[in-house]
Amino acid sequence: MVKGLSLFSGSLASRVATRLVERSPGVDEVLLLHFRSPFFEEHDGIREIAKSEWPGMGFRTQSLKKDYRHLANIPPGGSFSLRRSCSSCRRLILSRAVRYMRRLQADFLITGEIVGEHGLLAEDMECIAEDLGIADVLLRPLSARLLPPTRPEEEGWIDRSCLGDLTADDAGQLGAIAETVGLSTSDPMCSELRCKLTSPGFGRRLEILFEEEGFTMNALKLLDFRLYYKRLPDVNIVLATDEEEKRALQNFFLPRDLRVYLPIHRGPMTLVRTEWEGKSTAEVREIIKLAGRITVTHSDAAHLGSVPVSYRFESEDETLQSHVVPFASVAEIEDYCLVPHLLLPVGSRPIPRP
Repeated sequence: MVKGLSLFSGSLASRVATRLVERSPGVDEVLLLHFRSPFFEEHDGIREIAKSEWPGMGFRTQSLKKDYRHLANIPPGGSFSLRRSCSSCRRLILSRAVRYMRRLQADFLITGEIVGEHGLLAEDMECIAEDLGIADVLLRPLSARLLPPTRPEEEGWIDRSCLGDLTADDAGQLGAIAETVGLSTSDPMCSELRCKLTSPGFGRRLEILFEEEGFTMNALKLLDFRLYYKRLPDVNIVLATDEEEKRALQNFFLPRDLRVYLPIHRGPMTLVRTEWEGKSTAEVREIIKLAGRITVTHSDAAHLGSVPVSYRFESEDETLQSHVVPFASVAEIEDYCLVPHLLLPVGSRPIPRP
């Protein structure tokens, strides 16, 4: 009995790769394995996709929660590289997957990887497989004909001529292949965008966060919000602009965080986090003023001369109020804060869950 284990992200690529192998007469069973991490975690929806497209097929998930530094692979004092991160992520996932494959007594692994994706060329993909000692059992159906034959092909379990030769430049052909194997090309979960590391500016945010000592998973999840500002060395200002974001941000406030909002005008809810105990009274006032000005600048009151803002620490009952002048523009905030590029617009990715 020939059994394959498919690394299933829920993306169209992983779905097509799974289906191509499943339809092969020489393969008796395919199982699905999904990995979760702080950078890609919408596993509930993925489970539903798996159930609807492969009813009865075994589906398991594993967590990489403790390995987020290894996944991002940002060297101390260094910069983020998507290519380096993708390579590190694939090595970690494949090393975990092959252990699970052997535990299940499966015969080979399946991935939806495509040559050239995120800068990883065929030789890079071969090197990863060889370094892990799995070159003979790692099948990448979408680009298999651009890579050396694997055991599933050599044993005749899968017809190599039925596999693909796609590169990243051929991404448009993936939908056509999906239709030929009976899969819908719709993707309500935006699977291809679900990895936060591929979002513009997210890697830069990680660089800054990784410079802090002892940061928590809570702090890591704050990077998901579209409006995220940092004033060196340790002032973090996070804004939630719509109701969905506000509900999400509400779950991340810690007792020593400062909450800033507009009592009259429509505007964001803002979380401010820093080491307050090490600040002088003047520094605390300046931080509160800065957060208030940023909040107003992103509100309906941005055109006014002086705007009331309310603020309080989460551990305290007293709410205070002050008047602040908004910045002339969002761009002017850069004179006061280190501002990584904004993430994708609201609505293009799931709101982070606590």
